[in-house]
Amino acid sequence: MGGAAVLRDRARVWTFDNLRQIDGLAVHVEGAPGLVETPWGNGVLFDGQDDALFLDAHPLAGATAFTFEALFRPEGGAFEQRWFHLQEIGPDGKPTDTRILFEIRTRDGEWWLDAFAKGPGYNHTLITEAKRFPVGRWFHVAQTFDGTVYSSFVDGVLQDRAPLAFTPQGQGRCSVGCRYNRVSPFRGAVRAAAFDRQARSPAAFVLPRG
Repeated sequence: MGGAAVLRDRARVWTFDNLRQIDGLAVHVEGAPGLVETPWGNGVLFDGQDDALFLDAHPLAGATAFTFEALFRPEGGAFEQRWFHLQEIGPDGKPTDTRILFEIRTRDGEWWLDAFAKGPGYNHTLITEAKRFPVGRWFHVAQTFDGTVYSSFVDGVLQDRAPLAFTPQGQGRCSVGCRYNRVSPFRGAVRAAAFDRQARSPAAFVLPRG
């Protein structure tokens, strides 16, 4: 079934192959994202201006350890792009300062990964500008937290890591294609994401490599 989540060895996989429903969640569409063919089926294409998807879930809420994977194709565009945002929502219905993001930086036809986690007592960015990749092809990216160390990966290769005093995040929402407050839009495509409440090694990542 298109857009259904699949449990694969405890990980929940979201497939972005339609603009209506993912994992039983209604997709709130802004702008005019479209569908694009990928090596694995349809993905969602974002124009880097005002295209975005919003879903009423924070898939890693309550997790004490996690793996967050995504399969995406960056295509250049603005220098800062915050393209997958898991946002905690407070009891008042408003976003808190607590969140987990995938971001990229792009320059001269290349990009590099920025993984970010923020919450009470922690605020850390994993970014290494020297580790650059060409735009225009598919990549697997991941970030993990094993209870002590926060790590980021591109195509299964470690990019950066650091100790993190992480505490579980609360329920919330997520945006794909921009930051939750609708800035830093993404130019490119997203095929899938996977969420697990344990830290997986690269050999055990769920999504295919780009």
